[in-house]
Amino acid sequence: MPSRSRPVRLPARTGSTAVGAPATQAVDPAGTGSRRSAGPTLRPKNGVDRYFEVTARRSTFGREVRGGLTTFFTMAYIVVLNPIILSGADINGTTLPFASVAAVTALVAGVLTVAMGIVGRYPLALATGLGINAIVGVYAATQLSWPEIMGLVVLEGLLITVLVLTGFRRAVFTAIPAQLKTAIAVGIGFFLTIIGLADAGIIRPGNPLISFGVNGSLAGWPMLTFVVGLLLTSVLVVRKVRGALLIGIIATTVFAIVVEAIADIGPRTGADGTVADAHGWALQVPTWPGQVFDVPDLSLIGKFSLFGGFDRIGLLAAVLIVFSIMIADFFDTVGTVTAVGAEGDLLDADRNLPRSQPVLLVDSLAAAAGGAASVSSNTTYIESAAGVGDGARTGLASVVTGVLFLVATFFTPLVQVVPSEAAAPVLVIVGAMMISQVRDLEWGDMSLVIPAFLTIALMPFTYSITNGIGAGVVSYVLLRVATGRRRDVHPLMWVVAVVFVVYFALDPIQQLV
Repeated sequence: MPSRSRPVRLPARTGSTAVGAPATQAVDPAGTGSRRSAGPTLRPKNGVDRYFEVTARRSTFGREVRGGLTTFFTMAYIVVLNPIILSGADINGTTLPFASVAAVTALVAGVLTVAMGIVGRYPLALATGLGINAIVGVYAATQLSWPEIMGLVVLEGLLITVLVLTGFRRAVFTAIPAQLKTAIAVGIGFFLTIIGLADAGIIRPGNPLISFGVNGSLAGWPMLTFVVGLLLTSVLVVRKVRGALLIGIIATTVFAIVVEAIADIGPRTGADGTVADAHGWALQVPTWPGQVFDVPDLSLIGKFSLFGGFDRIGLLAAVLIVFSIMIADFFDTVGTVTAVGAEGDLLDADRNLPRSQPVLLVDSLAAAAGGAASVSSNTTYIESAAGVGDGARTGLASVVTGVLFLVATFFTPLVQVVPSEAAAPVLVIVGAMMISQVRDLEWGDMSLVIPAFLTIALMPFTYSITNGIGAGVVSYVLLRVATGRRRDVHPLMWVVAVVFVVYFALDPIQQLV
């Protein structure tokens, strides 16, 4: 990255450097983030170091393992949450088996994350995309059977793979201006924060829009657990303790287990999906399971109908569904890769991720793989930023995360021990780390400020990375033209702007057809 005047570095940038930059600085052995100049070029210690560029990216094997562990514990909730989201009946009244969805979710996430680490060689983890799952769940309940909607997900993944192989996806990635890329990173910082606060129950749907805790107060042991975890992790981070985020998750989980053992709180949501106890645990109840090991049920793999959706609802309607899923998948990844890369100082001078083609290829194939396994499209997870915040800089961290997911396939009951209230503090802390990039935005030109602001605001407020990017792209193109600077707009940005206009107008278009 180009040299810039910056305040003291946060721990998230410990020992990092831009990818491809010459390694002429000594590694900071204390992990404080300070850099000492001079010294010979650092040489890889062995073949693994050379392949993953661990030393070249100012990291160590210890940091990569630690970062991989942190990412896993931050996103392990997907093993439980994905079956809950997909547990509804489809149009035929068929429901997916909970245990099988959990096991296959962990298996696919593990395989794809290991593939990302080995092929992409960046600290990016993959799992079922929750935003895409919301779309999938609606279509399954109203228009298609599970095999039919999963078939459309496979087609969407194959289509994006073609866009990657032709170079189009990477071209779009590089066409987005630096102002919007920075805004994406900042917006995702706020998005992570609101996810963490919502997971912990600190913010909830209320009147008029959002309420604070339970009836305006931090009532209940689960919220106290979150507060304790947030304060503890904050202290560890500012004290620059190695593995601060991972320590925070583990310590808060232990605290939660003790609290549940004493108070017997139970879940917030009952078996029927309604709120049983507003003061209960949001997702997982932190109790030690009676059965730690379980043979995984992988019967869902391969149960998809590639063209069944076309037969049921017609060509045009099916194409529109594929389009909506593809746009969400396409630009969620653009935002995630940009934000995680920025947090780890992995972007080049133009705010692009060097050698991004393998990353985009694995991510695209992940969409098809998730559909083929009947657990919905898999995508790169923004929670990867938690691992980067704890020191991860290479694909070795992803290998660690992926292996843990593979292990979780056989230990899904054990994964449920970590409550969302213990992982949520890390999301908030990482959000704080990421919004610091707001200093790199251009504030003197309102035609740049407004698109950046819309990008930042819509991500958390609409709970969608894609919506934020879309609003930023459309407004950027419009305002550059309105100020007589259409030459500043990359040709591909015109294409992307038109695509987003169609995406935002998709509902009336579907009604027309």
